[in-house]
Amino acid sequence: MKRRKVVKKVVKILRISKFILFYILIFLSFAIVLGTNWAIDNAQITNFEQVLFTLNSSVSTASSELIISFIKDTILTSIILTVIIYLISKLFKNLEVFIKVKVRKKMFRINFYKTYNFILVIILISYSIFYLLNNLQVLEYIRHNRVDSNFFEEAYVNPENVELEFPKEKRNLIYIFLESMEASYADVENGGGYEINYIPELTKLAKENINFSANNLVGGAFMTYAASWTTAGIVAHTSGIPIKTAFNQDDVSTYNDTVSLPGAYSIGDILNDEGYRQYIMVGSDLTFGGRRVYLKKHGNYTVFDYNTAIRDRIIDEDYYVFWGYEDRKLFEYAKQELKEISKSDEPFNFTVLTVDTHFPDGYLDNECDIEYDDHYLNSIACSSKQLGEFVNWLKKQDFYENTTIILAGDHLSMNTYSFDSMIPNYGRSVYNVYINSAVDTNCNKNRSFTTFDYYPTTIASLGVKIEGEKLGLGTNLFSCKKTLSEEYDNGYINEKLMENSPYYNKCIAKECKKDK
Repeated sequence: MKRRKVVKKVVKILRISKFILFYILIFLSFAIVLGTNWAIDNAQITNFEQVLFTLNSSVSTASSELIISFIKDTILTSIILTVIIYLISKLFKNLEVFIKVKVRKKMFRINFYKTYNFILVIILISYSIFYLLNNLQVLEYIRHNRVDSNFFEEAYVNPENVELEFPKEKRNLIYIFLESMEASYADVENGGGYEINYIPELTKLAKENINFSANNLVGGAFMTYAASWTTAGIVAHTSGIPIKTAFNQDDVSTYNDTVSLPGAYSIGDILNDEGYRQYIMVGSDLTFGGRRVYLKKHGNYTVFDYNTAIRDRIIDEDYYVFWGYEDRKLFEYAKQELKEISKSDEPFNFTVLTVDTHFPDGYLDNECDIEYDDHYLNSIACSSKQLGEFVNWLKKQDFYENTTIILAGDHLSMNTYSFDSMIPNYGRSVYNVYINSAVDTNCNKNRSFTTFDYYPTTIASLGVKIEGEKLGLGTNLFSCKKTLSEEYDNGYINEKLMENSPYYNKCIAKECKKDK
């Protein structure tokens, strides 16, 4: 009797386990498809490199709106669909329907409910895996990583081996990363992709100062593979390299190595060695996406972020909008700190990252004008206005005369719906303007270049002479020397960056011995 009871309990447990496993697989199938759609629609994640980076990143400090959107569109929707499948399955279970199948004169009775469940799971799991592999380019990622390429080793110029000659009086640097800002938002007449100019202030700055462009009008940089999200954009601008997951090496990189890039030598490293005081100010928690790890490793920046804004009473302790606090408060915070920082005789590098134009819809504070039907484009227009006002304030400060100011988009926008009204076949590009540069050029128009080129160009704008005019994968755009984009096709560059680079794995993602 006891043995029979044990057997019954085991059978019952197995049935329950089978039932739970069935609906877990159903839920996962929906979650994979919906999660893939969410990643593409809300973040324009279209390659597996970015997926791997995101999966390794902490999302605890991400925008609450973004997390809510993911939970609602992916998790809750998957639960609802799974419950619907459960109700349908329960209905079939009660119908006692059998299917007769004849095989070699033998007749078989198949329980429709059991067959339906089995086939449904197989179809959903198979489709979801196929959907993920196809839409996030997983197979392409695997295929490229099976190929070892020496492109990086041949094209990369180690900045530590390059002689840099700074001017006797070192210039200050104010570098403003503009979240998702493109030259594309200007009107067609000025080189943009719209009938309306959504960035008149930024357009004016670009026309009155130095703007590097692929045409004779306002334009910007081509965005390469693995430089398409904020942390990767910052790395591209400041180190002239992409962020790649180094999985093909014997000693696999840790997450901290992936974002800190021990073998890289960045603007932060160069200026730190030259005695600059360095600061980074963001309207969110700097920890998100590995930004803190990278910037503390390369330049040991003093941090001003959401947490310090509370400490410094810029915002109340319980204040939180969008990713932390809005750009209008960010610029006031920056003014306050710059007044103090500029009192010292030592040169400074003050870096800012805006946030109001972040996907999916941007953020509009109470003082922003609502001029257009598109919420995101309103946030772009409001950001342009605020930036124009901030630059005007900078020009009135005593430190301006000896300060180079750079405004550059970190990457192309991840918003999707706002480009429906753009003119057909328009080539989108990352915005840039160099204000009060120590050097001028007649080589800033009709250029083909990437965000990697911003690295040596920024150093040159401080009046620094660069041996060979190249740093990392970037070329000094103030010089007339050819960029990688002008030597090769951008499609070819992307193809090579997707391939596995033993040099990157050993000497960028890790720190190797460098020839001096």
